[in-house]
Amino acid sequence: MTDIKEPLLSTSDDPPAYEDTPRNPTPKRQLPPPPPLPLPVLQQLRTKRVILASQSPRRRQIISYLGLPNIEIIPSDFPEDLPHTIQPFEYVLATATQKAQAVYAKEILNEERGEPALILAADTIVVETKSGSILEKPRSEAHHLAMLKSLRDAKEHKVFTAIVAMAPLVSARDPGYAIETTIEETKVWFDGDVTDDLILAYVRTREGVDKAGGYGMQGLGSILVEKIEGSYDNVIGLPLKATLKVIETVVQKADDDEQLPTGGEDVVDDEEEG
Repeated sequence: MTDIKEPLLSTSDDPPAYEDTPRNPTPKRQLPPPPPLPLPVLQQLRTKRVILASQSPRRRQIISYLGLPNIEIIPSDFPEDLPHTIQPFEYVLATATQKAQAVYAKEILNEERGEPALILAADTIVVETKSGSILEKPRSEAHHLAMLKSLRDAKEHKVFTAIVAMAPLVSARDPGYAIETTIEETKVWFDGDVTDDLILAYVRTREGVDKAGGYGMQGLGSILVEKIEGSYDNVIGLPLKATLKVIETVVQKADDDEQLPTGGEDVVDDEEEG
């Protein structure tokens, strides 16, 4: 449910170690995306540079439903090492914002490809409801087991995804870009009757080693879940409805030429002199 790197194909039948786990396993078969939505904002972006600041295969697949053919995958090099002492809302939003800004700073002056029309970044975290702890990806099999058992015992946890969209201002006035953000929250209930044996069996599939919280809702990890309240694709890593709204808003903000006064400060001066 978080950003992950390109896959390394393994020739071994054994599951890889945690430190060697392929990050971004590509699904063997995918259904073709639906026809593109004929929305003005999407039609406008289909001929321009659009950057997804993430290598997550799940986010890449979800964003593909919008039918943007020129999406470039340019992951951020932001280390994602903010302290867990800050509130989850602040943590996830700050991380996603730093990702977007890091890619924007690199690509806005790209002379070869030209400036992007849109940069989209996201960050997803899992938060234990009782303790308020932010869960990262599991570091080892023992840590993975402990993480899933704690989620089962706590019963309820929350998944937060922050979405950040940036677009260059048409007017180019300071700061040079428009930015729009949102945070989606989904409650997830683990099945309290899930056994230790089932958790161990799931852990050894290695499906959840590259995901915050240690499970994949869109895969085998669904056997651990009793129910959810909120957006399903938020748990996967990118709530599509919220993403579309953020895109529409930031593109509208970026087209700010008509909002500028025609005479600037000179208009005020003329009035004062009169």
